[in-house]
Amino acid sequence: MSGAADLVGGSPPLHRPMKVTIGFTQSCNLDCRVCYADCTREPSPRELDGATWIGLLDQFFEAGVISVMIEGGEPLHRPEVLEVIAHAAPRAMTRLRTNATLVDDAMAARLKRIGLGDAMVDLLGATAATHDALTGVAGSFARSIAGIRALRRAGLPVTVLVIMNRLNHGELQPLLELAHAEGAEAVGVLRPYPLGRMRRDWAELSLSLDAMMAAIAALAPPAGLRLMQSWHPNDANCCWQMAAVNAYGRSIGCMYLREYVDYGDVTTMPFLQTWEDPLYRRLREGKVEASCGGCASTQGTHGGCRSTAFAFHGRWEAPDPFDAGLNGGVDLRVLPDAGGTPGAA
Repeated sequence: MSGAADLVGGSPPLHRPMKVTIGFTQSCNLDCRVCYADCTREPSPRELDGATWIGLLDQFFEAGVISVMIEGGEPLHRPEVLEVIAHAAPRAMTRLRTNATLVDDAMAARLKRIGLGDAMVDLLGATAATHDALTGVAGSFARSIAGIRALRRAGLPVTVLVIMNRLNHGELQPLLELAHAEGAEAVGVLRPYPLGRMRRDWAELSLSLDAMMAAIAALAPPAGLRLMQSWHPNDANCCWQMAAVNAYGRSIGCMYLREYVDYGDVTTMPFLQTWEDPLYRRLREGKVEASCGGCASTQGTHGGCRSTAFAFHGRWEAPDPFDAGLNGGVDLRVLPDAGGTPGAA
């Protein structure tokens, strides 16, 4: 690691988190090859129950949290998530990340009634062939589209999310057009992270940085559809404002750090005690070895994502190799060896 004097940048100081992500369950009804949680079909008995989540939410709201994201796994795989959404929605902007296969008109109407602010639906391709190949479940594309339609009929806003990989990067423009036709407000094209099943299938699914940047540059969103993407110049270091708790009650800062950090058990200690963990504080400071000026000027933070920086370099302050200005020759198609040496282009 570089000495403190060699580090640059910094993040806005916060004494409390603004946003929290809840990893409500690590169970799911699909078998996605890009799954970061490596989900099982049945929820583990170790997962926190709804009443515990509601108590934790009260801690977050007392600390000043204004935004709650509920994800999994598939949160709707555990029906008590509806009680958690109903508790959160009056006090914070509440979003649900879902594959939408379990959403029918009755479920969509209930989500609307309890105050859900936004449904973020994962679609892994613009065609059933691609999507179902990536989810591992035949018919899942049709069920997700039916779920999106039910959400829109209920008057809920929908954001479509897609994790870019080798099997779907040629379908991103058709996916934008499909999302727009189905009434989505936005599409988020997300980078792949070497976590869970995605890490195991990295050699088959990963792309070079040039290929990913070219795919992003070629996109032409239909009028009225907002495009979100996390490559240069939108590569933020967002640790400074984030909190996350996994399905077992471990404070992990960000769901993309799930395999790398553990700040403590929020069922046995107050969340804000985990917020003061030395590594958590270090990542929130946003001091890095190198920063992309273009991204820093648009995002207000420095150095890009700490998860991919650590995954490829083994150092928390390292450059984010997914950023075109910071890559330094790292081949993103090759994961580091056991010694932490990144692939060279």
